[in-house]
Amino acid sequence: MTDYLILKSMKGIIFSFKRFSVHDGPGIRQTVFFKGCPLTCWWCHNPESQDIKSEKAIRKNILDGIAYKQEESIGKLMSVPEVMQEISKDQIFYDESGGGVTFSGGEPLMQHQFLDELLTACQKAGIHTAVDTTGYASKKVFQKIAEKTNLFLYDLKHLDDKAHKKYTGVSNKPILENLKFLNDAGKKVVIRFPVIPGINDTENNIAAMKDFLRPLKNLREIALLPYHNIANHKYDKIKMDNKMEGIKPLEKSDVYGLKREFENEGFKVTIGG
Repeated sequence: MTDYLILKSMKGIIFSFKRFSVHDGPGIRQTVFFKGCPLTCWWCHNPESQDIKSEKAIRKNILDGIAYKQEESIGKLMSVPEVMQEISKDQIFYDESGGGVTFSGGEPLMQHQFLDELLTACQKAGIHTAVDTTGYASKKVFQKIAEKTNLFLYDLKHLDDKAHKKYTGVSNKPILENLKFLNDAGKKVVIRFPVIPGINDTENNIAAMKDFLRPLKNLREIALLPYHNIANHKYDKIKMDNKMEGIKPLEKSDVYGLKREFENEGFKVTIGG
């Protein structure tokens, strides 16, 4: 009875569900987007996720050639059973494809108690779980969440702490320490490296990444994520300054050389996802 009451009362703020995703972990998945993030990355492709509070935005629509604006709310307070009801809709696809649910954001660890309850509920339902994270959390919180997570999709943005603070707003020290913990614990991890032109694609940063990752023998998978600007309209929608305005997106071919570099270090490397 106590466990049920906890699950019933626990609530968090979710801003989106993405069904039939094939880029956020193995198999067919549903991605659940948490609102709130302690980072303010210049290239953020979900800027509407940064503020943990629900907020208003203006959607521009065109109907019969006439443009009009419509106000909408971003972020909804939901209980664990409500989120699980959405997740469970696709369980047959998870079972057939080896998929599951991916908790993303924002930063899901910012709502770690809610995330913990959802992971527990997924465990009980036999649903594979992935957490897409910046890694920015206290050691105590991170290690608790790691106990219930099958796979981490782990962002590694910049190895220089000063540059990391400039472009994301926070230090990279807890991020690197938590990544070392995952390696030592033998957890399943795919490192996600967002390749941002002129910011972290420099020779110095790539060399520093190799030096940092080389001794972490359990971390052998990297996904290179070429910078894209498909989120530009979101900045206008929520009236947020776009620090990457005018920066051209990268093509897959732009990171082929980087892919070979990491492969030569013994990594399994994919582009995108």
